[in-house]
Amino acid sequence: MSGKIDYKKDYKAFYVPKTVPEIIDVPSMPFISIEGTGDPNAAPFAESTGALYSLTYAVKMSYKSDNVPAGYYEYTVFPLEGIWDLVDHTKPSTDKSNLKFKIMIRQPDFLTPEQYARFFEQTKKKKPNPRLDDLRFETLEDGPSCQMMHLGRFEDEPASFARMEAFCEENGWTRKSKLHREIYLSDPRKTVPEKRKTVLRFAVEAKRTDS
Repeated sequence: MSGKIDYKKDYKAFYVPKTVPEIIDVPSMPFISIEGTGDPNAAPFAESTGALYSLTYAVKMSYKSDNVPAGYYEYTVFPLEGIWDLVDHTKPSTDKSNLKFKIMIRQPDFLTPEQYARFFEQTKKKKPNPRLDDLRFETLEDGPSCQMMHLGRFEDEPASFARMEAFCEENGWTRKSKLHREIYLSDPRKTVPEKRKTVLRFAVEAKRTDS
C-alpha cells in the first residue's frame, strides 16, 4: 500500500457501516488482544486497555527506531474493539460484574510475530503494566456477520441488536451465538453518550431450509 492508511476511508465497509443492519463477510485480520472479566468501569479493565494501547503505539511509532519493520507504512491507529459475553448466563446482562470480555486493537499487515516479540519487550521496559503479559498477537476472522452503526448510549444497544436480529430473520440468516463485537469509534471521555458511535456486529449463518 502507498500513502497513509486511514481505516475510516480504506476499510470503510468494516468501520463506517450505515445505521441500518447489513450482512458483510469479515476477513482474517491481525490483532493484539487481551481477555478479562468484570465491570468495564473498574481498574482492571483500564489496565487492560492501557496495555493494549502501549504496545499498539510502540508498533505505530517504530518508524522512528533504528530497526524499522520491513514493509512499514503510515497508518491511523485502529479503534478499540470488544467481544462481549457473560460469565454466568443465568444472570442478567445488566450486571456489569458478570461481564466477560476480549478487547483488541487491529494491527497493520506488516507486523510479524517476531516483531511483536521485540515491541513487547521494549514496552515492558518503557511502560510497565501488570497486564502486558496477558496480551496476545493473533489473527481473527469473523466471517459472515450482521452489523450496523449504533448511535447513542451503550445502554440503548439492545434496541439495535433487536433490529439486527429481525433483519436476519427476514433475510434468511441466523445469529450463531449470543457473543457480539463492538467497535468504539468515539472516545467516551470526550463524547457525550447521546453522540457516541459504536459498530455492532455478530456472526451469522444461512438459515437452514427443509428439503
